[in-house]
Amino acid sequence: MRFNAIVFATAALLSFASLATGKQSSSSGNVTSADPTRDCSVDFDKSKVAGQDADSVPPAVHFDQDSKILQLQLSQLAQCILRDEEQDPSQYLKGFCSGSLLVNFEMRHDGEPERDIPIGRLSGSSAFFYESGMTIDADGAPNAYHPDNTGLDDLENAGSPGHWQGLAKDAQGEPYIQGPDDPFPGYYVSATALADRSKPVSDPTRYVNATRIPFVVLPGEMARQLGARPGDFAVVFNPRNGQNSYAIFGDVGPRDRIGEGSMALAEKLGIRSDARNGGARRGILYLVFPGSGNGRPRSIEEIEGESQRLLQEWEAYIWRDVCTVQQPASGADAIHPAN
Repeated sequence: MRFNAIVFATAALLSFASLATGKQSSSSGNVTSADPTRDCSVDFDKSKVAGQDADSVPPAVHFDQDSKILQLQLSQLAQCILRDEEQDPSQYLKGFCSGSLLVNFEMRHDGEPERDIPIGRLSGSSAFFYESGMTIDADGAPNAYHPDNTGLDDLENAGSPGHWQGLAKDAQGEPYIQGPDDPFPGYYVSATALADRSKPVSDPTRYVNATRIPFVVLPGEMARQLGARPGDFAVVFNPRNGQNSYAIFGDVGPRDRIGEGSMALAEKLGIRSDARNGGARRGILYLVFPGSGNGRPRSIEEIEGESQRLLQEWEAYIWRDVCTVQQPASGADAIHPAN
């Protein structure tokens, strides 16, 4: 099995997550540091296809890989990448790949700090990645919310009277209710940040349907800070079962929460997709490509085609420019970031 984008993204994320966890849970420095004499190129070579050299262009990304082998390799890579917790965050990947920690996103629950989510980026690339859980978003589905709270999701997740956030509203702030010619008469019109603006605000088909389109949800302030906007593309990985999905940035969520996806995305990842009781607590990997979209909804075919192209370009960048194995002049085995 070759070293590909899935392995690298997972290994890098595990490194960031391990470092963050170590800093939060231990003041005595109980974070495993990489052996300074360890040859990371051994792990690098294990994860390449036999006979393929480091300067060649990798073949197309395939998601039908042996998950057990993948898990073993990413664990080896993560241990090799790990550095002492006292090092500068920009050096976390030094010695393997050139990357940086952009921000530790602070997750909060009921206003209280819950945990930090490290968000990383490779040097020279705009794509950012992070590991989190996944809560399930039903927004945009025509049967997401009902006045009697019988929709796919709990009505409180759409807001409250005078403060509706997940519903389409008129000029007075009153939510629209679907009529007899709409998909689900009597249900509210559920809105998403990504929308077909050629259609009326009251049209349920204006919005991205969470039951059909795999999309990710990002906090608006953080997304703007990192250059992402609704309509950009993403790839999401579930290393626990080896399932993965292409996706689009479809909705904006709370400013203090990260790690949310549509019902359709959860299904593709093998995660329970019930908006009321589904989701995953941890271990889902997100790779987002800022500036890659056009601000409009896309078909599933477009999402898959564009996201795959971006993933392949990102992988080729890693292969050619970032993770180049070099032999130092001293003769000692090592691996250095590309210049």
